[in-house]
Amino acid sequence: MCGIAGFFDSTKRLDGRHATVMADKIIHRGPDDGGSWVDTQFGIALAHRRLSILDLSPAGQQPMTSSSGRYVIVFNGEIYNHLEIRRELETAGSAPIWRGHADTETILAAMECWGKEETLKKISGMFALALWDKENRELFLARDRMGEKPLYYGVQKGVFLFASELKAIRSSPVFNCEIDRDALALFFRFNCIPSPFSIFKGIYKLPQGSCITVAQKDITGELPEPRKYWSFIDLAESSRKNLFQGSESESVEALDNVLRRSIGRQMVADVPLGAFLSGGIDSSTVVALMQAQSKIPVKTFTVGFNDQHHNEAAHAKAVAAHLGTEHYEFYVTPQEAMDVIPSLPKLYDEPFSDSSQIPTFLVSKLTRQHVTVSLSGDGGDELFGGYNRYFGTQKWWNRIKSVPLPIRKQMSRLLQAGNLERWDLISSRLGSKLQKLQGVLAVKNNSDLYPFFVTHWSTADGIVIGANGYPTTATHPNFLFTNLVEQMMALDALTYLPDDILVKVDRAAMGVSLETRVPFLDPEVMEFAWRLPLDLKIRNGSGKWILKKLLHNYVPTELVDRPKQGFAIPLADWLRVPLREWAESLLDEGKLKDGGYLNHSLIRKRWREHLEKTYNWSFHLWDVLMFQAWLEQA
Repeated sequence: MCGIAGFFDSTKRLDGRHATVMADKIIHRGPDDGGSWVDTQFGIALAHRRLSILDLSPAGQQPMTSSSGRYVIVFNGEIYNHLEIRRELETAGSAPIWRGHADTETILAAMECWGKEETLKKISGMFALALWDKENRELFLARDRMGEKPLYYGVQKGVFLFASELKAIRSSPVFNCEIDRDALALFFRFNCIPSPFSIFKGIYKLPQGSCITVAQKDITGELPEPRKYWSFIDLAESSRKNLFQGSESESVEALDNVLRRSIGRQMVADVPLGAFLSGGIDSSTVVALMQAQSKIPVKTFTVGFNDQHHNEAAHAKAVAAHLGTEHYEFYVTPQEAMDVIPSLPKLYDEPFSDSSQIPTFLVSKLTRQHVTVSLSGDGGDELFGGYNRYFGTQKWWNRIKSVPLPIRKQMSRLLQAGNLERWDLISSRLGSKLQKLQGVLAVKNNSDLYPFFVTHWSTADGIVIGANGYPTTATHPNFLFTNLVEQMMALDALTYLPDDILVKVDRAAMGVSLETRVPFLDPEVMEFAWRLPLDLKIRNGSGKWILKKLLHNYVPTELVDRPKQGFAIPLADWLRVPLREWAESLLDEGKLKDGGYLNHSLIRKRWREHLEKTYNWSFHLWDVLMFQAWLEQA
């Protein structure tokens, strides 16, 4: 895992020193080594920070030049099938004399043989890369299929800039961007800024599964649109036309085989390796299949809270003991968790407010003390139907759709006026259901259900002054599945997973120089998951049926079968007591007014309601707090 940065300068004002400064801003992504390559004739510079994982020798150093000398690359990521690619090149007589066994060298050789985009279609892994083509005098950028690795780009004052993180781009002397209010409105809606947008005008995220080719004429003119070399929707649609036809037991065995292959490939490293273990279905399945293929105990890691409503550490410990892993756990005090908060704006580089970013950073920090690579269970919910919003959604809609919308809206207002949070004092389950029902009642049609479930502040709230937001895949999908649950699962895989979950894990882990790998996002696993009939995923009001059946072959049912808990902190209570002074300083009415971005009266109203326990606005307020904290450091 590494960090990349560089520029294509049509003005010839920048030099190699500027590229080195950019890369050094993301040294946490690659503390082991660094390098740069410059061609002053064309104003091109590529810089790299290295976290050594495969081929720790100098043969793995970057920037790396291809055997013919045509291509120069900086690469961030891991290619899990690179040895198979090498064998294919060797069989065809197209392999160079290998200098080492780094996957970067494999990519260069493949691109010389097959071309850039054909190589992208063949490789399986996580990556962001920049490739200078000396022959065509073009800069080529690409990002992996699901967006595990980040890549930002944009033009500033005649210079095309790119980097793994915004802080590298912002360090360039030509950077001079204003905040994009419409992107900010998206942040308040989704608690992250979805691809292709960033917090700054003119700076973009390269979408997952995409590439872009930039020539000098494009820098002074209009940048070309990114091209898709792979489509998740194409995979899902083709897989649904070829549904798995075997029995239930055969489906479990087939899933075991496909996951074993993915996990086995991702266990290859020349440095110590382990796994996050929450004790839930996804991470327990990954660890079980890791341990089944390892001759030594796998190192596993979890963090816990003394608040039992937000603690899964005991479950993780029980699973680890059964599987025989070398388990490490760290119980976090509220103060230790809150001590992380001041570092979040710098860590995430643009406004980001998934509050599980705090425990994610803490478990990454614990893990990095023992290993350099960690596997995670992310992606299991999106592929196998794990989120609570999948259960009963169609049933809810069937029950209320016949009620006229004006009446439903009135019912929604009455529920909200009834002090929903106080129901939580009687029954947290009842209070939660009533809050969801209150929102669902106001939805116009079933196509609006997904945006409702994933929205914090709606654009109708007017939270950002002078903004409307941009259309996104979540709000304006360009595909439609007839099954509502499958539509929601696909939207989650295209939006929530790459824009929130994978960003959260990447920045938290790379902030402590830890590489994370996600076996569920192997193309073979994703294809198999979408070939499965829906009733093998969601059954009797519960998700991940097939994953549970697989896991029960390795772990007793009683250790893992329990309601989904999530990786959360007691945010609502923290904002009212231990974090109140910090929050009040950021939510100061004068400070909100002076910023000029946010509707201060609405925010102050919701802050009062939260403190008075009239309503739980914790997630909405966390959005505001994370933006205000980021703005102070911007």
